[in-house]
Amino acid sequence: MKLFSVTLLLVAFITLTNAQQPTILTLDQAIKLALENNLSVIKAQNNVDAAQSSVLAAYGSYLPTLSASGSWDRTKSDAAATALQPAVSSIGNSFRAGVSLGYTIFDGFRREASFNRTTASATATEQTAVRMRQSIRFQTESEFLNILRLEQLVKVSEENLKRDQRQLERITESNRVGALSLADVYRQQSQVATDELNVINAQNNYNKAKADLIALIGLDMSTEYQFADDGLSIMIDPSELKASAEKYKNFEDLVQRATTARPDYLAARESFNASESGVTSARSGYFPRISASAGYGLSNSELSKLSDNKSLSWGVGISWSIFDAFQTNEALQTAIVTKKNSETSLKQAEREIGVEIKKTLLDLEAARKQVEVSQKGLRSATEDRKIAEERYNLGAGTLLDLLTANANFVNAEANTINSSFSYNIAKRNMEYVIGERAN
Repeated sequence: MKLFSVTLLLVAFITLTNAQQPTILTLDQAIKLALENNLSVIKAQNNVDAAQSSVLAAYGSYLPTLSASGSWDRTKSDAAATALQPAVSSIGNSFRAGVSLGYTIFDGFRREASFNRTTASATATEQTAVRMRQSIRFQTESEFLNILRLEQLVKVSEENLKRDQRQLERITESNRVGALSLADVYRQQSQVATDELNVINAQNNYNKAKADLIALIGLDMSTEYQFADDGLSIMIDPSELKASAEKYKNFEDLVQRATTARPDYLAARESFNASESGVTSARSGYFPRISASAGYGLSNSELSKLSDNKSLSWGVGISWSIFDAFQTNEALQTAIVTKKNSETSLKQAEREIGVEIKKTLLDLEAARKQVEVSQKGLRSATEDRKIAEERYNLGAGTLLDLLTANANFVNAEANTINSSFSYNIAKRNMEYVIGERAN
């Protein structure tokens, strides 16, 4: 019985332990899940599928149309009696079947324009979907890195709390033997309370950032996740800073690369091409329409003798709307305005690209400088705290000096972490802005 109870407890413990194990996600896994589960990506892909159906219909406009028909009619005729003949009533059947073939020879280039417009619109939809995937990828990377940043800040806060708690123990013991005043004890207790509040706030920010990322990549919010650090270094090497500055130094080159690679700009250009074809399609109303047709039919009053009567027809027809109450003119003017607006949107997209690249360059340059300054500040703050702690332990310094040096050290650690992750996010943002991020 004891063995059974121990086994049951062991199984329950193992089950509970496994249930509490968080699911570990790397950056690559998070990106993959986001591209699969994000609702914006799914909607963009649905639009691509719908656009492809329109392209297939545009191809079909170059093919002839084929239709089949069949009918059966029954007619009852009643003739009133006359002086020469009695009343007559008759019932007759009529069976018909046939096929017809039609083909548009010329429609004022409407068919060609519609085909070009549809394919351009489909390409624009595809490019929009690609840009959406790039956007979700960048958002996932940014939020993932932000989680790693907040996790590091939590560790800094916790280490600082432990350090001050140990210091409080030493001060309390020194006060007990009369080496330090009670005021130092109270001052250190206040500092520990502040550290505990900082830990709570840091942990809360970290948990909220995780919730945002989980929602972005479409995972179950009730499951606990842990985001793995893929070896991202906090201390960035100066050679890396120099290399990125060299890579992104030419503004004009970056704009040229963006207008060549950015899917949203390519989509705007395809939308302009589609609007040009829209003008051609609207103008087709001024031209005649030429079509060819052919038909083959069977008819008889008896179904069994349906093939006894055959007919074959073919011909060419032309139609031309001489006056349509200015309907074609209205359609043409609307298409011209749409083209002008598309051209304006294309120019606006190019301007926005220039502005985004300029701002991102400034952010990247500021991030590089912040990395350099924060690393220098961390080295200085580390030595200053070390000296202040030694002086205080020897009785040559005050507790206020030690608290100030420790606060400066914690701020320097936080600044180093923030600047490092800001730099990495700024670098990825530059790749996103010029459109060279993976889809």
